[in-house]
Amino acid sequence: MNEQVLNPSAAKATHHADTPSVQAWANGIWERIEQKVRRTSRRIGVSCPHASVNGVYDDMRVSWWTAGFWPGILWQLSADGGHADLRAIAEQCEERLDEPLHALSVHHDSGFIWLLSSVANYRITGNERSKARGLMAASQLASRFNLNGRYIRAWHDTESLNRAGWSIIDTMMNLPLLYWASETTNDPRFRHIAAAHAGTVLEHFMRPDGSSYHILRFDAETGELLGANAGQGHAEDSAWARGSAWTIYGMVLSYQYTGNEEFLIGAKRAAHFFLANLPEDYVPHWDFRAPRNADTPRDTSAGACAACGLIELSGCVPAGEGQMYLEAATRLVRSLDERYGAWDREDEEGLLLSGTSNLPGGVHVDTPLIYGDYFFVEAVSKLRGSKCRFW
Repeated sequence: MNEQVLNPSAAKATHHADTPSVQAWANGIWERIEQKVRRTSRRIGVSCPHASVNGVYDDMRVSWWTAGFWPGILWQLSADGGHADLRAIAEQCEERLDEPLHALSVHHDSGFIWLLSSVANYRITGNERSKARGLMAASQLASRFNLNGRYIRAWHDTESLNRAGWSIIDTMMNLPLLYWASETTNDPRFRHIAAAHAGTVLEHFMRPDGSSYHILRFDAETGELLGANAGQGHAEDSAWARGSAWTIYGMVLSYQYTGNEEFLIGAKRAAHFFLANLPEDYVPHWDFRAPRNADTPRDTSAGACAACGLIELSGCVPAGEGQMYLEAATRLVRSLDERYGAWDREDEEGLLLSGTSNLPGGVHVDTPLIYGDYFFVEAVSKLRGSKCRFW
């Protein structure tokens, strides 16, 4: 195994407590994950799943933002050198991603795609072709940086909409591709871009209470902040749960790569907001400020991502404080497992039920999502004590 997967810079933190009882429980979940993914992989194969439709994962285009999560799950399971069949699928998925990479169509979500495919491969196996792919994707991501506004642009234009000044909270989770590129090339420019964007998130995206906007609009020429869009949240001033999760985890990762205490403070603010607004069963609704009734959908993908961030946060602070974050993450993962796990469902390929992709757009509501499954697998891996890190 490549030493990088054990000791990447993004894994500088040391978790304060992985008790034997938690590890034993996590090992039990891990076995169920392995069994189910081995079974579903025979049909999903080399494809780009996004959401489960009637129990079967769909197959999106290779440039879709979720294209890295399926190979990411496979690499998580095969990181210890086992599961050669799953590794082979992950490698073939990565090969297919050359199409958007060489078409120069990389977008703001390139970290989601190439960190969990090519960079994961490189960290585990030392594959030089995978390293080259990751660096090419990082270069294209860096090219989207707006110097005057100090943000990474989201999306491309449409025929009727100029989005040159748009940026979104999701990009926080893509910054590790740039941090990794700086470390790999010994060139700080990628890191400078990533840290500048993270600083803009602290200044403009995050509110004093720790919640975040989804979309901000800047003047692409001057960099002046113009306003906000609701995006996938309930309203402009609401608190989209997955956006809060992106903020927690993304800020922790930026702190780990840079040592900037402001990023750690931002991660803690976002974490406290997230935890303070969880319902009794600890699994978030899709938006913390949306009207809530018995039918308000949950978003298990937000819960799984936040758990990963909380586990990493637990290793960045003093032991007592870290224990609080770790216990919160463990409780969250337990609730996802007990209330939303689809382990015994032969008619469902997803691992976690009740993900919400885009409620305002009416897209994939109350269904398994591949990124929810990925972050759940990652969270369980961390609770088992694994040192495997892809971000």
